[in-house]
Amino acid sequence: MDLYAENILDHYRSPHNKGKLENATVSFADTNPLCGDKIEMSLRITNGLIEDVGFEGVGCAISQASASMLTDEINGKTVDDANAITNEKVYEMLGVPLTTNRVKCALLSLVTLKKALALTKL
Repeated sequence: MDLYAENILDHYRSPHNKGKLENATVSFADTNPLCGDKIEMSLRITNGLIEDVGFEGVGCAISQASASMLTDEINGKTVDDANAITNEKVYEMLGVPLTTNRVKCALLSLVTLKKALALTKL
């Protein structure tokens, strides 16, 4: 199977929820030091519900497609549901086998999301 399956390329070329979210209640940025991928996730959360989400980032198709897919997945969900998303769910959304080097690219958006959500509990 081609690493850059059509679904990944679609999200990479036309990412969903891309852009800085105005009036975000929390945001967090993180990088993958191995390859330089960067993701900043912004969320508007009210009463434990993710009302809107946006992301900005640069990097490989895997990292950017993962962020696009993840923002689709969490928009409108509760913080608890978003926190429950696993690495395996991200792999499932991407739908391609990942090399060891690409796992960190794929999970950067999930790591960034969970760090942003942790800030809501402070």
